Amino acid sequence: MTGMTFPALLQHFFTDRLCTQMEASRHTIAGYRDTFRLLVRFAAGRSGKPPTRLGIADLDADVICDFLIHIETARGNGARSRNTRLAAIRSFFRYVAMNEPEWLLHCQRILALPDKRYVKRSVTFLDGPEIAALLAAPDRSTWTGRRDHILLLVALQTGLRASELTGLRRRDVVLGTGAHVRCLGKGRKERCTPLRRDTAKALQNWLKEWRSDDDGPLLPSIRGEPLSRDALEHLVRKHCLTAARSCPSLAGKRVTPHTLRHSTA
Repeated sequence: MTGMTFPALLQHFFTDRLCTQMEASRHTIAGYRDTFRLLVRFAAGRSGKPPTRLGIADLDADVICDFLIHIETARGNGARSRNTRLAAIRSFFRYVAMNEPEWLLHCQRILALPDKRYVKRSVTFLDGPEIAALLAAPDRSTWTGRRDHILLLVALQTGLRASELTGLRRRDVVLGTGAHVRCLGKGRKERCTPLRRDTAKALQNWLKEWRSDDDGPLLPSIRGEPLSRDALEHLVRKHCLTAARSCPSLAGKRVTPHTLRHSTA
């Protein structure tokens, strides 16, 4: 593998390391993909090179530090999200160090970058009126509004993690008697979560509208792709701001996808 370019190393990292050696879940792969999508875009803008011309030298410890600052200041990521991004970057550079030893010192400097300390917040949850206001916030006269309503409804009823929610496929929904959703959670363990009658009915209507193959995402972007974690966080924030107009108590809460998990209705 000696002498491989950065694009080739990144591709091998995903195909060989994550998929073959680690057998990483699609949720983990999606998280790593989002991290490197942001990092490559940042490094390309900084170096003035197109992404395909980036080299390992263009992603040194200084660039990684500036990228971490960027996602906190420009994108509003918290310390926990910042540390998650850094963990993905470290994993890649460990792979580079093992396979391209001439870059060992370069990689060591990046691997030495510390996590950021943070104070763990107390768990936030929504009460009944707040849940009702949030579910009513999406404009269901639009396709995205109907999708967002279903997403919030499923999140609040099932308590699925953000990665499990965005990773749901059409085939993961089982309707009829014993209606439930299947998901692959932490440790690659599959679990089934029962659906209430109203949630099952809403999903049935959504599946009639959103026609895709069984392996297609249940709650896609407008391009038909699975929603990213960033997109999920954005839409939760957006609808929370709308809901706060009719339910002022929401204005004083920091509502995230994780909040929905703790507010299971």
